Amino acid sequence: MSENDTIPKKSTSQINKAVFFTSALLIFLLVAFAAVFPDVADKNFKLLQQQIFTNASWFYILAVALILLSVTFLGLSRYGDIKLGPDHAQPDFSYHSWFAMLFSAGMGIGLMFFGVAEPVMHYLSPPVGTPETVAAAKEAMRLTFFHWGLHAWAIYAIVALILAFFSYRHGLPLTLRSALYPIIGDRIYGPVGHAVDIFAVIGTVFGVATSLGYGFAGECRFEPSFRGAHQ
Repeated sequence: MSENDTIPKKSTSQINKAVFFTSALLIFLLVAFAAVFPDVADKNFKLLQQQIFTNASWFYILAVALILLSVTFLGLSRYGDIKLGPDHAQPDFSYHSWFAMLFSAGMGIGLMFFGVAEPVMHYLSPPVGTPETVAAAKEAMRLTFFHWGLHAWAIYAIVALILAFFSYRHGLPLTLRSALYPIIGDRIYGPVGHAVDIFAVIGTVFGVATSLGYGFAGECRFEPSFRGAHQ
């Protein structure tokens, strides 16, 4: 897509009912299933996690590495000079304000809990190997740096670039479906686009819920007034 392409449809602020209600229904069903059958849900989710870890770890690590290389290339090449908005647009925030918001949104409450908890958890219960050994400690630090280092920021960056470029520069919806416009065109407004957005909404909701849950549990350890609610 060239910078001068004219996109036939512009983004609006209206709720996409197909995406909203389908996502809400699926989230409700998953939460209800976990609440009513906690043991069954725990068993099945752990089995699914183990299958993904066993069969797809290589793909995940490779994909993240490619994303990091792609973001680095975009940032250092001439493409890094393209504005994520109209050519005449100016930044709404100073560099320092932008960095503060970026760091807070990128790390947030997760850093308060996982900054200490994640290496300890991997040390006590490593994905592979013997717990509480020197090898487990090294693996724990490697995993922590992988989850919170440049690779993680590259994932945040590629999603932000996709959303900003297609929405603010080309007027497409501020959703992940817009990334498919160069491939499938106006079909992003149909079932394929809905499916992409539904998957993104569910992943975002459960990802944020997990972060908030762990963060609140960590706060309860330090703030006595929260302990009653936690218990």
